[in-house]
Amino acid sequence: MKEEFLNLLRSTNRENIEDLIEFITKTDFFEAPASTRFHGSIEHGLLEHSLKVYEILKYKVEHSVIDIKTPQESLILIALLHDLCKANYYKIDYRNAKNALGVWEKVPYYTVDDTIPYGHGEKSVMMITEYIKLTPEEKYAIRWHMGHTEPKELYNTIGIAYTKYPIALLTYEADLEATYFYDT
Repeated sequence: MKEEFLNLLRSTNRENIEDLIEFITKTDFFEAPASTRFHGSIEHGLLEHSLKVYEILKYKVEHSVIDIKTPQESLILIALLHDLCKANYYKIDYRNAKNALGVWEKVPYYTVDDTIPYGHGEKSVMMITEYIKLTPEEKYAIRWHMGHTEPKELYNTIGIAYTKYPIALLTYEADLEATYFYDT
């Protein structure tokens, strides 16, 4: 999976993509969970989730009822990097739990250690643009991929973004589908 992810990123031929790849490989992105307990809360969960979002997003664009003209390289960058903010975000801690025999033992679990409290989608955009340029369409899709889990005060803004950049709405949908239909 890691090689597939890296090959897809390289296929974009985006200027400075190797710098971004070098950054990603120095983080825990490939080992990290996608969440602490909601979806993909397993080792490599973030990598699996990101690849699944790409697969779904690509399908949604190919079968959309409207003509989506987003280039393939943008689909790759949006889907694979939408949750880059989760790199170095989770840590393993331990708690006591009873095993199958009823004996207490220490068990690992994922916890959040947010050292860059800059939001979610906007943090991913910030991290990516430290290395490569993103088109406005890519920025909006990544920024608003959380959709209506954002504070309700932002719903009008989200609607405007989805109207202006339909790929942003499809990214939100692909993320939801990957989360609820495929992630463990």
